[in-house]
Amino acid sequence: MDSRWSGRDADSVIARYAERGVNRDLALRVYTSRLLGQDPRLVLHGGGNTSVKTVATDLLGDRVEVLCVKGSGWDMAAIEPAGLPAVRLAPLLRLRGRDALSDEDMVNLQRLNLLDSAAPNPSVETLLHAFLPHRFIDHTHAVAVLAVTDQPDGEARIRDLYGDRVAVVPYIMPGFALAKAAAAAYEASPGVDGMILLKHGIFSFGDDARDAYERMIALVSRAEDYLSRGRLSRGERTLVSAVLPERLAAVAAVAPVVRGALALPEGAGAFRRWVLEFRNDAAVMGFINGRDLARYAQAGVATPDHVIRTKGKPLLLAAPAADDFAGFAATVRTALADYHAAYQGYFARNNARQTVPKKPLDPVPRVVLVPGLGLFGVGKSAEEASVAADIAEAAITTITDAEVIGRFESIGEADLFDMEYWSLEQAKLGRAVEKPLARQVVAITGGAGAIGRATAAAFLREGAEVALLDLDGAAVAAAAQGLGKRVLGLTCDVTDAASVRAGFDRICQRFGGLDIVVSNAGAAWQGKIGDLPDELLRRSFELNFFAHQTVAQNAVRVMRAQGTGGCLLFNVSKQAVNPGPDFGAYGLPKAATLFLSRQYALDHGGEGIRANAVNADRIRSGLLTEAMIAERSRARGLDEAGYMTGNLLGREVTAEDVAQAFVHQALALKTTAGVTTVDGGNIAAALR
Repeated sequence: MDSRWSGRDADSVIARYAERGVNRDLALRVYTSRLLGQDPRLVLHGGGNTSVKTVATDLLGDRVEVLCVKGSGWDMAAIEPAGLPAVRLAPLLRLRGRDALSDEDMVNLQRLNLLDSAAPNPSVETLLHAFLPHRFIDHTHAVAVLAVTDQPDGEARIRDLYGDRVAVVPYIMPGFALAKAAAAAYEASPGVDGMILLKHGIFSFGDDARDAYERMIALVSRAEDYLSRGRLSRGERTLVSAVLPERLAAVAAVAPVVRGALALPEGAGAFRRWVLEFRNDAAVMGFINGRDLARYAQAGVATPDHVIRTKGKPLLLAAPAADDFAGFAATVRTALADYHAAYQGYFARNNARQTVPKKPLDPVPRVVLVPGLGLFGVGKSAEEASVAADIAEAAITTITDAEVIGRFESIGEADLFDMEYWSLEQAKLGRAVEKPLARQVVAITGGAGAIGRATAAAFLREGAEVALLDLDGAAVAAAAQGLGKRVLGLTCDVTDAASVRAGFDRICQRFGGLDIVVSNAGAAWQGKIGDLPDELLRRSFELNFFAHQTVAQNAVRVMRAQGTGGCLLFNVSKQAVNPGPDFGAYGLPKAATLFLSRQYALDHGGEGIRANAVNADRIRSGLLTEAMIAERSRARGLDEAGYMTGNLLGREVTAEDVAQAFVHQALALKTTAGVTTVDGGNIAAALR
């Protein structure tokens, strides 16, 4: 591991923050925190923490000694000065003389001594940073160090590896007791460069930012060298592969089955769903295909705080043979039932020893391992699933390296439970309010158009994950990018069955499955029906009817595999019930699509799949272009403004109005075969 310190970059950061009134110490603290946070071998997703002891001016104008320490919710990879809240140092140091301090009192005292009452909560390891005398302190969960400490003889290995360069602290849960133990360990050997917290992580420190940072790099590099020597002496391939089926089922087929099994029923056809993130690089495959997977994968977490993101153990499944996929699907349900039972037993055993009973968390695994295929991270959102997958990959590296030099061993069950059910974490339960469509995956065809983009934005606001499909690859990529990183943009020709299937398979690979489809793609052709060429009418039916059928069939395929129902939403048109002159080429297939939605409601309601339609009129879009608006206005003897507002309310209807109708239908769990009219009022088009 090489140092990434750059004097030029450091000076640039100091100068940039000086313009905002940030002092040199805090600017350098931000700089080296980012260097650490941007290396996944050291820090992942909000893990680790850093601090600097400096002087600040409070609101009364007094100069006070403060500890600027990483705040809750901040990620070191992109931290700003605001992410290192200043806490008065003197009151923190006075706590050293206490024999005990509850976590709640510790948090309260830290908040009482913030210079800015609006600042985030300081790290739970604030007191550890305060009790050590150094100005700059760095803490990471370095993968290489964990591989050495996560052993039955981890302490002996650490002492042999580092000698008197580090102090060693046994595993203690973060908080006051750990802070006192760490301070005592340092005072027993005050010349050390750092400190190893067994089965937890590593600290380095120094009187300037560069020293603390480069000591971290040097200490971790020493562990990496130690592991490299172990690989050379024992050979790279320490995880012996198991025998797997010759032909495996595809990820796109497996993911919806796994996702559906994970969903928790919530009554009246509702489910608490999960989003998946798939990984299958060489390191993952070497790990999950190991013959002893059931042993080392179930041995626990690499570092205790990971349990909050991944639970203590992953779900292990059988390899999915392509010639017995039905059998695989059955084993998934059985394996998950066993996992739930084991988790509930774990909770009951450990809750029995609590003086204040804990509130049980859900029993759903956050990592699923599928031999021959890969791993799935599981989360309430795509972002959470990605975090779980990242942590699982880091754990794989740690466990694999630990197995090279010995045998991986995590903390015990009681310690694991205490971390997972930490009172500070329990206090957060119930605070977060999920948006109505959180945990759900939506696919929108015609996604690059005005209605498609507006619909995507509306579903995103309600918490859904979104995939856009469109024939125009560049346009759908731009639309997805403009809507944010949660959106998947796919090139797809909805008139091509193979293209549609591939698109839906890609959605399953990306998110694990699908819950809502907005079948929106379409185009309008004009001409008197008696003069209309057959080729043009057939072309319109291909896009404005048969494409909807192809999209719906693929959606049903995925929804059936999940077994949690779903929602099909069709964009029809007032032309379906109130045809306009010279518009039969468009209206006829749209009328068929309206009845297609009702047929899906009739045939698949028993599977929990709802089907509804939005009946919109006169929406400015790629379908109703400015040229077509002018032409239709002339056909009706109106000016363009009169044409666009020619409804009972006298208001122009927008793509956003259509989008809201789709969201409404997605949320109406007991409505199917329904039609929502979005046209400002047109009695001739009203359904009856």
